[in-house]
Amino acid sequence: MNVSRSGYRVFSANSTNACTELAKKITDVIYVDFVLEKEVNFITVFPETRVDVKESVRGQDIFIIQTIPRDVNTAIMELLVMAYALKTSCAKNIIGVIPYFPYSKQCKMRKRGSIVCKLLTSMLAKAGLTHIITMDLHQKEIQGFFSFPVDNLRASPFLIQYIQEEIPDYRNAIIVAKSPSAAKRAQSYAERLRLGLAVMHGEANHSESDMADGRNSPPLFRSTTGHTGLELPLMMAKEKPPITVVGDVGGRIAIIIDDIIDDVEDFVAAAEILKERGAYKIYIMATHGLLSADAPRLIEESAIDEVVVTNTVPHEVQKLQCPKIKTVDVSMILAEAIRRIHNGESMAYLFRNIAVDD
Repeated sequence: MNVSRSGYRVFSANSTNACTELAKKITDVIYVDFVLEKEVNFITVFPETRVDVKESVRGQDIFIIQTIPRDVNTAIMELLVMAYALKTSCAKNIIGVIPYFPYSKQCKMRKRGSIVCKLLTSMLAKAGLTHIITMDLHQKEIQGFFSFPVDNLRASPFLIQYIQEEIPDYRNAIIVAKSPSAAKRAQSYAERLRLGLAVMHGEANHSESDMADGRNSPPLFRSTTGHTGLELPLMMAKEKPPITVVGDVGGRIAIIIDDIIDDVEDFVAAAEILKERGAYKIYIMATHGLLSADAPRLIEESAIDEVVVTNTVPHEVQKLQCPKIKTVDVSMILAEAIRRIHNGESMAYLFRNIAVDD
């Protein structure tokens, strides 16, 4: 736990060492003393987690920092138990600082599935959270799932600064959207960097996400058994063309922009196409580096020159496996958001020059 002299506290969850490190960086920015003694005691008794708050938090603003490791469900349960413990200890406000919001990909109905993201927001509200600070939600409409305020910060200023300072001859670069759905985000980067824009369309060998999107439903053949009801027009299954690039990338540095990089097969396939089209360097820029499964190995063996992500998600192990992975620190904006929320100041400063589609 971190204690300030102005009536608020910053707690770090116990999920990973990276979470503690991020908490230290945040508290260093806002000049909050880091207390080494454990003020929150996490006791894991299989299969349960118990949280014991060792001192009074009555009437205070409490900020809980929780990064999401590979064991997502344990981290969520830890956050819920911790928030409920603080609620029952009469904390005035409980603000969750969750840089990467889990289950954000499950924000749409898929066949007979469920919108798990909506379920999680309801659980957080029930546990006692009164505010959320997060970064680059997968879909901005997710904010409508919450029954309390959400500040969806942006990592783009930090990634743009990295491009300008760390990529030699970035003026010869072109911003690439890996899919038409990412075009608006890529366009925002291109406009602020005064660079050109290219968009990739199509897919290689049918990505898993699209195979489950209903392209084979309804079936091509109608059943003739029983009552058929109304004779509706037969719907054709969706089919995407092979990957094509709209825009000239020949002799340029290609910078692919996205919000999440998890399974990297699509990025590897996109990099190969861009190499074939003449791009001589390929960078991947994303806010959240989940980098699951064999992502480090695939990146290391691919045509990708560098993958740049922020420290919203722990990925130290992946960096050891692949030196191409670089990290940009975003603790400064999280710290400023904490300070402004506690002091009741406007958050507009943190969104200056940020486009709606960013």
